[in-house]
Amino acid sequence: MRRVQFFSILGMVAALAAGAASAQDFPVRPVKIVVPAAAGGPTHITAQLLADKMQASLGQPVIVEPRPGAGNNLGAEVVARSAPDGYTLLFATTGTHAINQTLFKKLPFDPIKDFAPVSLVVQYPLMLVVNNDLPVHSVKELIEYAKKNPGKLNRASGGNGTSMHLSGELFVKQANIDAPHIPYKGSAPALNDLMGGHVQLMFDSMITTMPLVEGGKVRALAVTGKKRSPAVPNIPTLAESGLPDYEATGWTGIVAPAGTPPDVIKKLNASIVQAIKSPDVQQAFARQAAEPAGSSPEEFATFIRKETDKWGKTIRAAGISAD
Repeated sequence: MRRVQFFSILGMVAALAAGAASAQDFPVRPVKIVVPAAAGGPTHITAQLLADKMQASLGQPVIVEPRPGAGNNLGAEVVARSAPDGYTLLFATTGTHAINQTLFKKLPFDPIKDFAPVSLVVQYPLMLVVNNDLPVHSVKELIEYAKKNPGKLNRASGGNGTSMHLSGELFVKQANIDAPHIPYKGSAPALNDLMGGHVQLMFDSMITTMPLVEGGKVRALAVTGKKRSPAVPNIPTLAESGLPDYEATGWTGIVAPAGTPPDVIKKLNASIVQAIKSPDVQQAFARQAAEPAGSSPEEFATFIRKETDKWGKTIRAAGISAD
């Protein structure tokens, strides 16, 4: 019995030593970042930009692998079931880690328990735009118009359960107005109908709305971030415009499978934060009207929990479901 116990303890010590060594030497082979969205889209482009910079500090190739499907859930499930060794990471999104947990009745993974946060990467403020024929030029005027003209406002989005949809739900709840949601299959047809006057307002990404605002095809009333966007510094936030508690952004970050060694998480975090701080990455993010973040794993974990709580309440209050 003692001999069995001795070899059992010896095996545990060897395993711990091997784990420590692997964490110390990490990485010794390519690292893969799974993107739960289609190739060529904004999420994929951002991930590739980050990966290219991480290679230099990690000393190994960093490969970006698109795995779209099931509302971003497919890619997230793949990573949740991967070995917790730091070699397979997820480019987490607002959907995978803040929205889908409530939006879907059942997920094949737990966004909190099955992942170890590494770092927030970037946040994407949205823009509130209205049809040019609508006689409002501020959020205050929009809210007043809605209350004086019930039934005359329809709100578009690029899809049910998206951050654009939920940003609108948060707005109508805080403003206490009625503006029924009309989902479209993507932002392009929704914006076309907004310009055509078939719908009156919409929340959408700044990279798609800014050219239309600059071209005089729609009118911008506010941005959804906590502070004004450097891309459009003259446009106020919703918080400045009479809704002090309003903040809504899309975001992306890096998470690893739960159980990944802390030393590996630390190395990955340092590499990500260094990549985000590089001038060319900052410039590339600025061209996308995105705001570089970078955070500690602990800060990102807190952020995810707050976002999950906020969007969970919004989804339940609006009775939204993807099933």
